[in-house]
Amino acid sequence: MLRIGYKMGRIVKTLFLALLILSGGVASAAEVSALRYWTAPDHTRLVFDVTSSVNHKIFLMSNPQRLVIDLSSSRLKTTLSQPEKNHPLLSKIRSARRGGADLRVVLDLKSKVKPKSFFLKPNKDYGNRLVVDLYDEKSSTISQNRSESKPKKVKSSKLRDLVIAIDAGHGGEDPGARGPRGVREKDVVFAIAKKLQALIKKEPGMRPVMVRSGDYYVGLRDRMKKAREAKADLFISIHADAFRDSSVRGASVYTLSRRGATSEAARWLAKSENAADLVGGVSLVDKDDLLASVLLDLSQAATQDASKKVANEVLKRLKGNGKLHKRHVQQAGFLVLKSPDIPSILVETAFISNPQEERNLKSHKYQAKLARSILSGIRGYFAKSAPMGTRLAARKHTIARGDTLSHVASRYGVTTKEILAYNSLKSTVVRVGQVIDIPG
Repeated sequence: MLRIGYKMGRIVKTLFLALLILSGGVASAAEVSALRYWTAPDHTRLVFDVTSSVNHKIFLMSNPQRLVIDLSSSRLKTTLSQPEKNHPLLSKIRSARRGGADLRVVLDLKSKVKPKSFFLKPNKDYGNRLVVDLYDEKSSTISQNRSESKPKKVKSSKLRDLVIAIDAGHGGEDPGARGPRGVREKDVVFAIAKKLQALIKKEPGMRPVMVRSGDYYVGLRDRMKKAREAKADLFISIHADAFRDSSVRGASVYTLSRRGATSEAARWLAKSENAADLVGGVSLVDKDDLLASVLLDLSQAATQDASKKVANEVLKRLKGNGKLHKRHVQQAGFLVLKSPDIPSILVETAFISNPQEERNLKSHKYQAKLARSILSGIRGYFAKSAPMGTRLAARKHTIARGDTLSHVASRYGVTTKEILAYNSLKSTVVRVGQVIDIPG
């Protein structure tokens, strides 16, 4: 019996050691199969495609500036792609074996950076990924100082242009949906966004702001933040829908649902960094909880009403391009639509999963047609609802015989001082036939 027990013990021990060796072999099989990177205005993102999840650590070294990335039980399967010579942060990317089983990747840097790394699980387009974001230390310091400093109240003496924030969905390592022939959502919506930008640039009284200006990813809350920093009067997010049934087709327009607005209100009131920001031009930081809640609710209600109106105008124009997927404005809890004080809409231009609509979306002619339809909807909304102080809200008055500036001001319910400021006039003397802008 003792001899049998001894043999069984040896067998169990052998099996245990075999399992340890096997598990070690699996761990050592983690491979880096590719390196992709994108350069955004405020950071550079590197994405390492790996065959399985790996432990890693990153640290900085100076003289010269370097970032070191150590991946445990990993090996390099491919040649690492090198940055362009004029890259703002990266000079060279090197790799070497470390300790026999680990992989070390070294980034030679042109300036100091603030790194951030995280791991992404597989999705329908990519497998496991290690993501490393590099923020220029100088840029992030300047940005932080600006955000911490109190905003200065600037009184403009002139009428301003309307600011339209154009958000091309997805980007960078996030391609969005793919059509049957491989057309990527991120590419076609960016092309439409660029065409809309060009049209708005030519539009009197309007100015476009691109949320992303290239092929890189912008976080959903960062998209909202960029629009708010630009003091946008309208936020338009452009997408191309997809569905498992390839026969489904047509455009649709979304605004934020009531549930989405409620959840965002709770977040704003709970987060101190939000309370310090402006909502509808009013800071919540010095208000008690009840007043802050009422002000936020009023701002959200006005914003949602404006969003529905502009969405309806855009949807009416899109109808001229072909079939609509939904004949009425839809509501959903899309995160990018949650700005409490910027009217926001999301346009699903077509179903990229439909073969015909995929071909349409790839066509420059069709992209231009979509951009013109969206602009027409924007025009239709602001023709009725341009904010006070903008060029589109200003009325024109032609000075007639007997008119004085004070009489004109009284007639329109404004002050002489406001008319002087809006028109950059230094004197109250006017002449017959002179055209002046009346503040909205």
